[in-house]
Amino acid sequence: MKKDHRHTTLYRQYRPASFAEVRGQEHVVSVLEKAIKNKKPAHAYLFSGGRGTGKTSVARILARSLGVSDKDLYEMDAASNRGIDDIRELRESVYAMPFDSPYKLYIIDEAHMLTKEAWNALLKTLEEPPAHAIFVLATTEREKVPETIQSRCEVYTFKQPTRETLTQIATDVAKSEGYTLEKPAAELIALLSEGSFRDALSILQKVFSCTESKKVDALIVESVSLAPKGEMVRNIVGALAQKDASAALGHVREAIEHNVDARTLSKLLIHRLRAVLLVRFAPDLAEKLMQELTEADAAVVQEAAKNPTINSDTLRTFLQAHSTMAYSAVPYLPLELAIVDTCGEKQPTLTV
Repeated sequence: MKKDHRHTTLYRQYRPASFAEVRGQEHVVSVLEKAIKNKKPAHAYLFSGGRGTGKTSVARILARSLGVSDKDLYEMDAASNRGIDDIRELRESVYAMPFDSPYKLYIIDEAHMLTKEAWNALLKTLEEPPAHAIFVLATTEREKVPETIQSRCEVYTFKQPTRETLTQIATDVAKSEGYTLEKPAAELIALLSEGSFRDALSILQKVFSCTESKKVDALIVESVSLAPKGEMVRNIVGALAQKDASAALGHVREAIEHNVDARTLSKLLIHRLRAVLLVRFAPDLAEKLMQELTEADAAVVQEAAKNPTINSDTLRTFLQAHSTMAYSAVPYLPLELAIVDTCGEKQPTLTV
């Protein structure tokens, strides 16, 4: 990855500048490179995938690879320019010849935000585009893009990067910036970033801005990201293994008092519970995962794996809790219920 010194944020500094620097999207890059080599680019692309997965970056790389200059590259944010008037303005300009490039390339970000009328206006242009026009629509919600639009585009689905990929990127960027990122710290950043390159580097940026040390450990990442301390997560896992609901709920209360993000806590618990099951049922697969944990975390996981209390139903319960937290009236309530369901016994049905 090369730095772009025109910007200050890490995500922009280390944005991939060529297809060779794009990580985790080989299935997209390989096809685009072949199309460019064969001089057969499509007139419209739909890039779909989660936030921070590289859709806009790849669109810009595509433009450069096709010889499109900055004068002939147009970017539009559909979240704030979503109406028919905006698309009409685009339609009027698209037929003008490029300034100094073989193509004019239009990137429409957050394309799913366009209004119905705007889609209808854009459809006519996609049906009969001028030979010099190429469109790239980027969206995090493909299902909201009309089928009539999708059918006129080459559709590419961007995958969320793996934790291993995000860990390596965080480590590489830290090294380039003169920092040493300990492996547990890099793993925590990867876990917290939820499959987003941008979020991983945003967390890393905050870490760098809040520490004077050039050696970054997991404790620093925890304090900056409002992630729970490792000891807190270990205590809850240990309490779950012993079916001690009171102790587990007490540690959750401690998390609330320290303003720990509820979803972050649940995510880390799910990660540790998964490790417990892998240690018990698939030790070969668990070996690599265990190397990513601190010695203290690995010890708790190994001990919990000896106790059958934590099982596949436990993991399903916590996964369900995590998915409902986003719209829960009380953010921590789904997690507390998951703990009670895991540790408590079913109450007998009362009869009158």
